[in-house]
Amino acid sequence: MRALGIDTSNYTTSAAVFDGAEGFNAGKLLSVRPGELGLRQSDALFQHVKALPGRLAELRQAGWLERLAAVGVSTRPRAVEGSYMPCFLAGESAARSVALALDLPCYPFSHQQGHLAAAAWSAGRTDLLDRPLLAWHLSGGTTELLYVEPDGAAVRAEAIGGSSDISAGQLIDRTGVLLGLDFPAGKALDELSEAQGPVRGFNVKLNGLTFSLSGMENQVKARAEQGASRGEIARFVLETVADVVRRATLAALERHPGLPVLCSGGVASSRRLRAVLEPACGAVFARPAYSTDNAMGTAILALRRWEREADA
Repeated sequence: MRALGIDTSNYTTSAAVFDGAEGFNAGKLLSVRPGELGLRQSDALFQHVKALPGRLAELRQAGWLERLAAVGVSTRPRAVEGSYMPCFLAGESAARSVALALDLPCYPFSHQQGHLAAAAWSAGRTDLLDRPLLAWHLSGGTTELLYVEPDGAAVRAEAIGGSSDISAGQLIDRTGVLLGLDFPAGKALDELSEAQGPVRGFNVKLNGLTFSLSGMENQVKARAEQGASRGEIARFVLETVADVVRRATLAALERHPGLPVLCSGGVASSRRLRAVLEPACGAVFARPAYSTDNAMGTAILALRRWEREADA
């Protein structure tokens, strides 16, 4: 049997199907005008409503909309009280409509839970969903260090550290737009960084497990005004992010020794971050295609829940 997952994040419309071993994700980035740093929620919601039928058609054409047992959907950013973004209404409406039409159960999850499940599965480590672990959710809207525990078929995540202001993804995207790159700028900035020789990052102050990235914007602008190349600036930003994430992770492992570390979210696709964290703590990374926003994790969680209820 299979489960359909739907996720309408602030920048990606996606639908996926998972059969217990393999899956297929159909995703489309929302359109952001050149030079702009994002979308208003009303614009994101409108684009999701228009894009969702095409994602489902893609799944059908690939032969994945057969033998469905359940539907899962991301209904909010995080599984905490007060977490809400209007863009998720598009996915929730579509998921509940499909479930009603096909007489299937519809299971709600958070966008963050989906990220963690997709990361663990794509790394070949779904066993991580059934044990305590430390995880990073590094994206355009979130830079959180999480203590994660199993919660039935899903996971329960508690933020124990991370950025106190702008996210690593926001810093990367703002840097990219400053350098004339398209939004979102993560992939292009990563490529510039890889082509650049070693550059020393900025030593961001770590306060326990928390840090601030807002001051980095001034550091980036200063280097641009001093004539630093785009490659130097890209490497400077990614070295800075990788270093503070490394130090926060090692500090967290002192409090929670022996726990595995899982990295999820779009920023986790950074090759520089992976090169720093893997030798430092053996961190497990999602495959790049499943680091960015996707519905695969939601489909995985939906099938896990359906199987547990079927076995009960």
